[in-house]
Amino acid sequence: MQSRQRLSTNFSVVFVLGTFICLIFAVPLFLESDLFTLPNSFKQFNTIFLSILIEAIPFVLIGVLIAGFIQIFITEDHLRAWIPKNKISAVLMSCVVGALFPACECGIVPIVRRLIGKGVPLYAGIGFLLTGPLINPIVIISTYMAFGNDLKMALLRMGVGFIAAVIIALIVSFLYKSNQLKSKIELDSSVTNPTKKQPIVLRIHEMLNHAIDEFFDMSKYLIMGAFVAALLQTYVSAQSLFLFGDGLVQSTIVMMALAYFLSLCSEADAFIGASFKNLFPSTSILAFLIYGPMIDLKNTIMLLSVFKAKFVFVLFLLITSIVFICVYLSSFI
Repeated sequence: MQSRQRLSTNFSVVFVLGTFICLIFAVPLFLESDLFTLPNSFKQFNTIFLSILIEAIPFVLIGVLIAGFIQIFITEDHLRAWIPKNKISAVLMSCVVGALFPACECGIVPIVRRLIGKGVPLYAGIGFLLTGPLINPIVIISTYMAFGNDLKMALLRMGVGFIAAVIIALIVSFLYKSNQLKSKIELDSSVTNPTKKQPIVLRIHEMLNHAIDEFFDMSKYLIMGAFVAALLQTYVSAQSLFLFGDGLVQSTIVMMALAYFLSLCSEADAFIGASFKNLFPSTSILAFLIYGPMIDLKNTIMLLSVFKAKFVFVLFLLITSIVFICVYLSSFI
């Protein structure tokens, strides 16, 4: 009953947001005529917003289906057997698994929430969260192709990103003992699996119910994040970021800020990063490629829906500082 009420609430919120978006985008387009012309900035905003959603929603769907599978078919005993007791081994294992897992930064959030709710240590979940969107096979191949079949940039993204993720996850393991999930999510996820001995058809039905619940729960934050990201991309000039200067440190900060606010899907960001080759050094572009998949604007809003705000803020600082240091040190290689 409680699950149905939660699903109904999430559906209502998404429905209201969807209606609001239709009123903003669809109505003006229908009204456009010779007497009423929409500004180009609005059309650009419309295009960017929809492109972010179109890129992200398929991966969110994949993510919530996996999260539903974890909720119904994966028990706490399975997870305890999979995760090493040693912190360092657990972090390395989670980062390796994340590196082999094709997910974007949106789709991986519900998976990590479900894993941590099931008993996976926070630091292992963070390792998986950071490497999944960053160095999975699809991302590495797209990076290789975007830079003219240049293997060096793809290897640097994979190597430096992996090292940064391991360091961040290890720091989290020493800073936090609890899972840092919001209380209502923590209580909902800590329930033991009541469908363990049910027929497979019923278990699949329960899995789909959980997936639908997760989808509507995540979608409202994805919509809000995409809306804000599109707003900033449209009405905040990218040229204003170049006021910092053109030195290595300044250009790296600019590219990291650009990665955060553009909120690109990690499977496509390499092609955008490659377009800056004539403007920025390769080190700054590497920062763009590593930082964006780990944390961006829409992802931050989704993380705030899952974790405590204080933890998300600390995680944001850790990712920003560690990525900057690791990328800067890579320039001496």
